[in-house]
Amino acid sequence: MRFVPLAVAGLTALALTACTAGKEAAPSLGARPAPSGSAAPSLPAATLELWHGFSTPAEVKAFEDAIAGFNQKFPQITVKAVKGVQDDQITQAIRGGKAPDVAASFTTDNVAQWCRSGSFQDLTPVIAQDGIDLGVLPQVARTYTEYAGKRCTLPLLADAYGLYYNKALMKGSRPPRTLSELTALTKKLTVRDANGDIKVAGFIPSFQYYENSPSHLAPMVGAKWYNDDGTSAIGSDPAWKELLRWQKDLVDWYGYDKLEKFRKGLGDEWGAEHPFFTGKVAMILDGEWRNAMIAGDPKAKAMDYGTAPLPVADARPELYGSGFTAGTVIGVPKGARHPQQAWELVKYLTTDTGSLVTLSNALRNVPTTRAAMESPKLTKDANFQTFLDIFAHSRTSTLPSAVNSVFNQEALATFFTRWEKGAVPDLDAGLKSVDKQIDDKLKLSGS
Repeated sequence: MRFVPLAVAGLTALALTACTAGKEAAPSLGARPAPSGSAAPSLPAATLELWHGFSTPAEVKAFEDAIAGFNQKFPQITVKAVKGVQDDQITQAIRGGKAPDVAASFTTDNVAQWCRSGSFQDLTPVIAQDGIDLGVLPQVARTYTEYAGKRCTLPLLADAYGLYYNKALMKGSRPPRTLSELTALTKKLTVRDANGDIKVAGFIPSFQYYENSPSHLAPMVGAKWYNDDGTSAIGSDPAWKELLRWQKDLVDWYGYDKLEKFRKGLGDEWGAEHPFFTGKVAMILDGEWRNAMIAGDPKAKAMDYGTAPLPVADARPELYGSGFTAGTVIGVPKGARHPQQAWELVKYLTTDTGSLVTLSNALRNVPTTRAAMESPKLTKDANFQTFLDIFAHSRTSTLPSAVNSVFNQEALATFFTRWEKGAVPDLDAGLKSVDKQIDDKLKLSGS
């Protein structure tokens, strides 16, 4: 699912309506008739094809329930939802002139490519024409759904990342607010056997552990990914070095070999033997969806646990309460057969409070508008509220849109793995080598 569409200079009308040779050009959102009173009767009947990546029965039903609300508003429009579709399938279909009317993606990794190439149509004109106030979305959600001034997607649901902690193992300790507090509590809660092997880990600092990716951890220190010109800022931003040195000190305290032995013996991240469920790890970094997984597991749901924002750098207390976020995005691909009706569906799914609450209650992801987050119909408790607050925090950040987003993340993750093994003799030189990989790739992409 890592395709890179060809770049074009901008989203011209030709780019939006181009299709394969010998076929009639598909209509675009660029020439949209003004609405007259109720939008429902002004749109002709159509059957829309909506592609999304959700696949479990509960997820599919959630989409069906949300679409049912749309059908009440637009009874002349039928929506055919196709489940389990990944980004590479979407990109290939657009290239082949067989795009769906609406497409949703689990990840923001391809937003920059889709916006830059025109693979997804620019929604800016219809957003303005319909008077949609994007201020209903937190700034961070607006950031990850556009690229270089082109908004080709809107946020559907979001993920936010925070700290989960086992109250029984914490023994009355409060969740840590700073990295130094996290280090001290990790050491206090870790249990070893007579051979020094780890029986219970206070917190696993390994970058190879489940959700401990560079992007999820970067907000703890306010680390910056890119300079204003799109080049890598990893080697020049001291926050990355702070994160790496804190992490390596804790890895070394455990002993890399001991930590790896423990990590490799843990249960599957998505299974019933998750180490947080079984009391083998006291604190974990994870997304809001883990609450639903705990509630749905017969053994885990009896666990007394809490959630909190991630600890932050000791010198950056203003960051506490924030975190990392990204989420599902949705838009109208180039070549959509019914772009006007498709836009109404996208608008409904992303701005209608009832629709977003329906999806959030079923999928247990964070709804993206302020009205949906504050709705009395949204199912939430203290543990879920933590993630609503993180998502809404003014300093919550995301991975900025970049044409080589996947490559850049993998380059840094590979370096992080070498670093924690002790295979990087010079941290400054190593981070600059990551800069070079990212910047060289950027040049090859024509940026």
